Amino acid sequence: MYQWQTICDKTDLVENTGICALFNDKQVAIFLCGKTDTLYAIDNFDPIGKANVLSRGLLGSIGEKTVIASPLYKQHFCLTSGECIEDESVSVITYPVRQHDGAVQLGTLNIK
Repeated sequence: MYQWQTICDKTDLVENTGICALFNDKQVAIFLCGKTDTLYAIDNFDPIGKANVLSRGLLGSIGEKTVIASPLYKQHFCLTSGECIEDESVSVITYPVRQHDGAVQLGTLNIK
């Protein structure tokens, strides 16, 4: 099971736009897809451009995959798997994310 940490209110998010939040000393990019009302959370660090910029990327889709296009070199990262569409050897970390009582929460494994 996950231990959930509130990051912000859902009303702080703008549909189809990312925000950056600090979570366990890491920058995390959080997105709200306006079409499906789905939340996504991935590392903000673009491993190809070597900068914390993915929260500023463009949200879209390639086939059935919801992706974020890096603002630097335009590689696309799948928001559910973290995999780079153009180079499957590259990926970013994805985080469990949920909406709970109007709050956006990120999860970490609760290991006992």
